Amino acid sequence: MLAVDGPSGSGKSTLAGKIVAELAGRGIRTALVSTDEFATWDEPVSWWPRLETGVLEPLRAGRPGGYRRVAWSRGVPQPGEEVEIEVPEVLVLEGVSSGRARIRPSLSLLVWLDGGTETERLDRGVGRDGPESREPLRRWQLFERGWFSVDGTRAAADRVVTTREW
Repeated sequence: MLAVDGPSGSGKSTLAGKIVAELAGRGIRTALVSTDEFATWDEPVSWWPRLETGVLEPLRAGRPGGYRRVAWSRGVPQPGEEVEIEVPEVLVLEGVSSGRARIRPSLSLLVWLDGGTETERLDRGVGRDGPESREPLRRWQLFERGWFSVDGTRAAADRVVTTREW
């Protein structure tokens, strides 16, 4: 299991997608789970128990896991479709808090992606999610700055990557 963590707008989803494609190209069964499919503006990290019980515990036991994706409509989270995760050879967790202290003992690799300044990352996020997302994303950045400071995610990373490196 590996995690790709870092602040919003840093390119985690893109990097994780490249990792999954590379592994799949080598014939390695992979699964990708994004924290974006769990988190909401009001629940940025407290959703973790749903990931544990729905995905991680069953996979550890050699059984498929699953969860209900958070769907976003007009900036409002709603219950989305059910997602089933077959038992992979490599599970890639991607997103803010995917490398949190609680999961680190189970990780083979924790990658931290810096991805530029807060302003650059905010602009990328707004470009991805639309102009109405600017204020919620700004509040999210303030939250994640505190989260990462307390969690010590970057310092715990096995590999720190800047956007320019890949």
